[in-house]
Amino acid sequence: MAWHVVIAGGGFGGFYAARALEKALPPQAARITLVNDVNFMLYTPLLPGAAAGTLEPRHVVVPLREELKRTHLRLGTVLRAQPESNTLRVRTLKGTEESLSYDHLIVALGSVSRTLPIPGLAEHGIGFKSLPEAIELRNHVLRTLEVAETLEDPEERKMWLTYVFVGAGYAGLEGLAELQDFAADVIDLYPRCRTQGMRWILVEARDRIMPEIPAPLADFATRELRGRGIAIRTGTTLNQVTDDDVTLEGGEVVPTKTLVWTAGVKPHPVIARLGLPLDEQGRIEVDRTLRVNGHDNVWALGDAAAVPDPAKKGKSATPPTAQHALRQGKRAGRNVAAAIGSGKVKPFTFKTKGVFVDMGQGQAVATTLGIRWRGVPAWWLARSYHLAALPGNKRKLRLLIDWNIQLLFGRDASELGGLGRAPGLGVDPTGGGTPAASANGAAADAPATTGTTEPVAPS
Repeated sequence: MAWHVVIAGGGFGGFYAARALEKALPPQAARITLVNDVNFMLYTPLLPGAAAGTLEPRHVVVPLREELKRTHLRLGTVLRAQPESNTLRVRTLKGTEESLSYDHLIVALGSVSRTLPIPGLAEHGIGFKSLPEAIELRNHVLRTLEVAETLEDPEERKMWLTYVFVGAGYAGLEGLAELQDFAADVIDLYPRCRTQGMRWILVEARDRIMPEIPAPLADFATRELRGRGIAIRTGTTLNQVTDDDVTLEGGEVVPTKTLVWTAGVKPHPVIARLGLPLDEQGRIEVDRTLRVNGHDNVWALGDAAAVPDPAKKGKSATPPTAQHALRQGKRAGRNVAAAIGSGKVKPFTFKTKGVFVDMGQGQAVATTLGIRWRGVPAWWLARSYHLAALPGNKRKLRLLIDWNIQLLFGRDASELGGLGRAPGLGVDPTGGGTPAASANGAAADAPATTGTTEPVAPS
């Protein structure tokens, strides 16, 4: 009888674990099931490009069914687990619950944005971790330009043209740099906004930006951003957010309609409901082989697990980066195959080879094998690395086409925020109570002769 391996999560870790299992095990040896809430893997390093309109959103995701040949994909939401009975509870797309029995479980559920109890943050802040958030942020920036262009009062216009990002790690710095580059590219289409000018502010609680990279490169990034007119406030925290302004540490009030929160991540909330041992930060405790402490047939990796970092002799956990998650996925897949009987269980030994921080057109900082890069060479290296790492030749080609189109023609300024949210039939687009007329002049409340009578729910 074939072993059943269940993988919870289809991000970098889960995707590469499935690929490693497919390569290491013959089809008759094991059945592989991957549970994920969407049918794609988001290539997160390209998320800022999608937000800035450089890349088509569909080109920064990897369809799981295309790239995984023998893995059974189950779309659903992981609810909890019962390790004592080797079962995982999942809510299906139909809304029902079902149990999945497993012989080995790989937990790769990743992380979510870490928020703080700051007044108004949940109501008025915008995240930058998922594809919907990135596209919403791009549409929001375009809407602020559209609104500002209609305003007569310069002070009111200034509020709409001020953008505050909190958190100067990878996501915050790259997201701000790409979106500012995008806005500078399209602002010529808005004469009043161009005359008024924009204000971009990066707020960081620590004493410098990007503590993940060497200080000289962080200093270069700081100079580059400030040279583009971006204000950087280190050693500063956010105190309050309202619909019209944010209050920073020290009482400074910044009028703005845009607060983007990128200040860290935390393990996915369902991690606490899996019945597994957790550390003080809520991550699953694992050993050097990625096996969960006290559970021989459960493995965990990525942002959800406290994987001992070989670069620091296991004294702290590996950083929450894509390059670690994908290599942990490969190691977890191979170790599960070894536990089943194909190979030897080995520890995770990867150490960071380099970092890339993309800051918009022609600007980046990077380190590779101890060599530091900045400016255009770093930007070219970053793009080359992501092109090589993106799974699938079709995705690589589409990525190349997007990049070259943007280089030649610039970015598109269309605001497509209504995509995926089609109104129901007969809904008045003005918000009034009178049904809208159809294209041929017939009343929208005329009896239908075909089709369903159920309203279309927004996705």
